[in-house]
Amino acid sequence: MSELKGNAQSTGSATVALHHKAEENLQYIRELMERSSSFTGVSGKGYVIAGVSALVTCWLAARQQSADSWLLVWMVELLFAGCLMFTLTLSKANRLGESLWSTTGKKLLFAFIPPMAMGGVLTVFLAQQAAIEWLPGIWLGLYGTAVMAAGTYSVGIIRLMGALFLMLGAAVLLLELPGNLFLGLGMGGLHIVVGGLIWSSHGG
Repeated sequence: MSELKGNAQSTGSATVALHHKAEENLQYIRELMERSSSFTGVSGKGYVIAGVSALVTCWLAARQQSADSWLLVWMVELLFAGCLMFTLTLSKANRLGESLWSTTGKKLLFAFIPPMAMGGVLTVFLAQQAAIEWLPGIWLGLYGTAVMAAGTYSVGIIRLMGALFLMLGAAVLLLELPGNLFLGLGMGGLHIVVGGLIWSSHGG
């Protein structure tokens, strides 16, 4: 009788241990799937630095005497911020063991690039038409669209930032708000706030 009781206890213990092991395996699989489907290598530090440079650019652009020189100042900022974000994101992704060229990283890039490319086309077109005053709202809106689309494959706060840029761009266009000022608030202020949150929550 005692032998049967001992066997039952052993079987029960083995079942509990097996159940616990199965739960651990499922938790590991869930975490692995979340990591593989979400690119966390976006650099918060890059956003902060780009935000600071955008505030400086806003100040410099406001002091230009012509629309062409205003546009040139912001184009230099775009080149600087783009190269900075790309470099720091690559660095962070490598540090985290991720890759910008992974399946998720490529999806993020392919979602981000088309709206930005359209922004480039519209920039050239409006510059040729001497209608540069429309550019701030268009830039903010298309950048927000690109960030929201790319944010599908990244952390949630990226999508939120994209939505805020999109609303800011719509407000500038529809309410005729001062474009240069709101470019500074968006590209500067929003980037600094969101970048700081990413930096503190997702490792730089």
